[in-house]
Amino acid sequence: MRVSVIGGSTVTDEEYEQAREVGRLLGERGHEVVCGGFGGVMEAVCAGAREADGHTIGILPNEDRTTANDHVETAIATGMGNARNVLVVLNGDAVIAVDGSTGTLSELGHALDMDRPVAGIGTHSLEGIEHVETADEAVDYVESALQ
Repeated sequence: MRVSVIGGSTVTDEEYEQAREVGRLLGERGHEVVCGGFGGVMEAVCAGAREADGHTIGILPNEDRTTANDHVETAIATGMGNARNVLVVLNGDAVIAVDGSTGTLSELGHALDMDRPVAGIGTHSLEGIEHVETADEAVDYVESALQ
């Protein structure tokens, strides 16, 4: 399964560690991680996934694949700016959101429109999001939603 992990590009240490744990769990359980490819939650989830030998995919807003964070294995340049948010969601079977601002809010809207199961840790409150407290709960939720 591919899981899109979305969230803030600027995060607290706690949010970074939550996202890293999400990535580690996804990698351990054999899932691929899709993200926006830059810093914050995106970097943390990729770092965690790579620690567990998981595969990471970064869908970048610009035209330069080399700008992806160091933990992205497959960088996809789009040149689309924030319009790439729909591609981040589209390429996952489910979505986990950690924190986030307006970009994350747009991705959540796309995820709900696409009927993706969505788990949220400290993110926007929208109908259709399963709000959880831990990385374990988030990964368990998206796995169970797709069985």
